[in-house]
Amino acid sequence: MSAETLLTAIALVFVIEGLLYALCPNMLHKLLEMASTMPAEHIRMMGLLVASIGVFFVWLVQTFM
Repeated sequence: MSAETLLTAIALVFVIEGLLYALCPNMLHKLLEMASTMPAEHIRMMGLLVASIGVFFVWLVQTFM
């Protein structure tokens, strides 16, 4: 993976996160409120699950495209 690809991926994360804040701030606010009541372990497990799915998709793209 080149540095250009990595920086592009990081930039896309910022674009997607920015769009979430811009397009549906109320939903995001509700999600943050909900997350504040969840135990840290549940949030950690959800983060690991989402990160694992992301790694899987990167692997798929790198392998088959």
